[in-house]
Amino acid sequence: RANQAKERIKKLARGTFTPEVTGDIGLFGALFRPDFSSLQIPVLVSSVDGVGTKLKIAFMTGVHETVGIDLVSHCVNDILVQGALPLFFMDYIAAGRLDPGVIEAVVSGLASACRASHCALLGGETAEMPDFYSDGEYDLAGFVVGVADQAKLLGPKRVEKGDLLLGLPSSGLHTNGFSLVRKLLLEVKGIPPNAHIEDVGRSLGEELLEPHRNYLPVLRELIQADDLHAVAHITGGGIPGNLDRILPSHLDAIVEEGSWEVLPIFQLIRSLGGIAQTEMYRTFNMGLGVILVVSPQRFDRVQGYLQSRNEPYFVVGEIREGNQEVQLQ
Repeated sequence: RANQAKERIKKLARGTFTPEVTGDIGLFGALFRPDFSSLQIPVLVSSVDGVGTKLKIAFMTGVHETVGIDLVSHCVNDILVQGALPLFFMDYIAAGRLDPGVIEAVVSGLASACRASHCALLGGETAEMPDFYSDGEYDLAGFVVGVADQAKLLGPKRVEKGDLLLGLPSSGLHTNGFSLVRKLLLEVKGIPPNAHIEDVGRSLGEELLEPHRNYLPVLRELIQADDLHAVAHITGGGIPGNLDRILPSHLDAIVEEGSWEVLPIFQLIRSLGGIAQTEMYRTFNMGLGVILVVSPQRFDRVQGYLQSRNEPYFVVGEIREGNQEVQLQ
């Protein structure tokens, strides 16, 4: 079974190889020869993550392709918001018993997301650990390595008073808040994954497994053109717990509630659980996957670019004097 799984992985991974890949799957170490000739001062940027308890939804539904997309998208977004473009990705899959079909489905999601990111799935590790994981369950983690030009790194040093905040919509829960969601919707309310939810227009399982959105396609040109001061990836901790990470100590981010569309799934969670608004904002992305920090001088240019791509966006606030806090008003 392990050999079958590895052979299927090889075929999928090879389909993501870029010209910089100089070795094949199966070596003890993966080989990658980057070309940094177009960068003044290349800086490697890396990130590691897992999918978390969203995997439980995959186990319940038998749908395993989307969690691979989740993993790559989350990691790519984490380096993208610092101004880095991905070079290669590596994964770790562990199970009590390796099922070749399940592993193939997971890696097919990884591979498709890597291709969309122009990123090589360079290698990884599959581990069979009997009695450590329950039957039918597995764990999934991975990391990405990318590169940025030091002169174009995004972050707090570039954020200025008067900068505007533009939010780009999320595709749903992405990969955060699933412990609360599973407890509330599946256990307390007893809603089965295959139940059609009128408010969201599809089954609960389909809504919860909607992949984490990858913002590389829409942000690549803005980053390369140096049109942004900073970008926040809205993950665990929500808007308050992520937007403050790109603020300098003397500035605040003022976010206007009601300035963007809160997706129906979040409205459903709040109403069924009676969850306080502050808790919702600290647990979920509330419909915004990333928030761009743009200078007023570049705003028209960025807005025009987003409109030319038919990319929805919301002007959600601005940067003011303060103490490195996010204020929801």
